Amino acid sequence: MAETSLFQSFFLIFSGAAIVASLALFGRQPLLVAYIALGLLLGPSGLAVIDNVQLLAEMSNIGIIFLLFLLGLDMQPQALLSVLRKATFVGLVSCAIFLGLGFAIGQLFGFTNTESWVIGMAMMFSSTIIGIKLLPTTVLHHKHLGEMMVGLLLFQDFVAITCLMILLSGSTGEVDVAQLGLSIAALPLLVFFAWVVVKYLLLPLFTRFDRFHEYVFLLALGWCMGLAELAEILGLSREIGAFIAGITLATSPISQYIALSLKPLRDFFLILFFFSLGAQFKLSMVPEIALPALITAAAVLLVKPVVFRYLLGNQSEHKVLAWDIGFRLGQISEFSLLIAFLAFNQQLIGSGASHLIQATAILTFLVSSYIVVMNFPNPIAIKDELRRD
Repeated sequence: MAETSLFQSFFLIFSGAAIVASLALFGRQPLLVAYIALGLLLGPSGLAVIDNVQLLAEMSNIGIIFLLFLLGLDMQPQALLSVLRKATFVGLVSCAIFLGLGFAIGQLFGFTNTESWVIGMAMMFSSTIIGIKLLPTTVLHHKHLGEMMVGLLLFQDFVAITCLMILLSGSTGEVDVAQLGLSIAALPLLVFFAWVVVKYLLLPLFTRFDRFHEYVFLLALGWCMGLAELAEILGLSREIGAFIAGITLATSPISQYIALSLKPLRDFFLILFFFSLGAQFKLSMVPEIALPALITAAAVLLVKPVVFRYLLGNQSEHKVLAWDIGFRLGQISEFSLLIAFLAFNQQLIGSGASHLIQATAILTFLVSSYIVVMNFPNPIAIKDELRRD
């Protein structure tokens, strides 16, 4: 069969997504379900009409970078520091609980100690995409719920980056403590550099040329991608760099215009992300990992909301708010998929453990989306009383 061109791939993905998204809305289903199902259908394990899945997966990661940039634009620095202080205790305790739970499940199903620890790592994190995409914009901007959610997700992002750095040094069997220390030390330097560039270069340029909307869009895009790449070079991650790029612009009067202009671009790449997630999954692995994946997914869906409810309740949060946050964070993360991919490439885990994490991600993404869409305020709710933009 002839290799599918990039244009043909885009045609199949976006025309197909338009059709299945329409069917999903008529059937009162979350759109994320449609995108993942389309990936399974068109990818190598389904009809195999799209063969450049790896390229699409790499492109789709740009959507996560834009998502973090837009998160930064929506957060005022003082509010962020305040909520991070409050989220640290909950984040530390919850990460420890989920790490132990994942390790226990890995041991139960006969995975090696290293594979069990990697499964535990993957269980520590919740999805930024699902958590924020299903959060009403008004809540994200103005409500304590949005601040607490972002604080917890950001804390998890810092932990995830530490885990990725540990895995990158794991091929030698030893953690590169020096490299880890340098990366952590680089974080405040990157923040200071970003603040200086925004204050003395970007803001004067925005002020002088704000009439040229194309230029504002281009400058914001260049700043986001440039700082993301610099963060990657310093041993952090592109996601952290993009978030810092956003938050240093958050106090600018033009920040909300930039956020609005970038949202369609973000959504374009996020559709690619969920499609590639479905397309990369090997259905031939299902018989081997079905039972472990079902039990792991059930543990995530049942335990995470309870843990967050209890921990946030002890932090003087209202009971209803604590349950709301708990269910919104009741899945594993895009970082979990990255951890599975990296650990497999480093030969720290086998194909079975990698696909267990992937299957758990897909199952928890789907079920958690259903739970939030059907029961909590969100932009794509089926019930009119729950729909909030």
